[in-house]
Amino acid sequence: MKLQRLLVIGVFIGLACGAQAQQQPEIVRENAKVTPAESGEAMFATYCSVCHGPTGKGNGPAAAALKKQPADLTQLNKRNNGAFSAIKVGLIIRGDEVMASHGSRDMPIWGKIFTDMEGERLANLRIHNLTEFVRSLQEK
Repeated sequence: MKLQRLLVIGVFIGLACGAQAQQQPEIVRENAKVTPAESGEAMFATYCSVCHGPTGKGNGPAAAALKKQPADLTQLNKRNNGAFSAIKVGLIIRGDEVMASHGSRDMPIWGKIFTDMEGERLANLRIHNLTEFVRSLQEK
């Protein structure tokens, strides 16, 4: 099992039983599952929604266990003067751009994970299609 292929896949939230306090959420990691490279929506649901939430608002089930709240991906245009920067989003997904204000990087480096899965050509297609799906999430 390659360490680079590990990703966040879920969170177990401890249930309060009787008088016991609720446990802190715990991140569980396992190998990335291969989803169709052609579907940005399917990849987002598989790889991104656990942290960013199914609608990209940053409220996925693993968000509570992270050091930094995941980005609200529906507000990227708004934070960038009304323009979607596909290049910047692609670089972040790939792992080539790290935001200094974010501190350590909790987000998996998808470029390496996708390349390990199926090679560079399909990794590029995956990153492109994921970027375009994130574009579709932008609030008007």
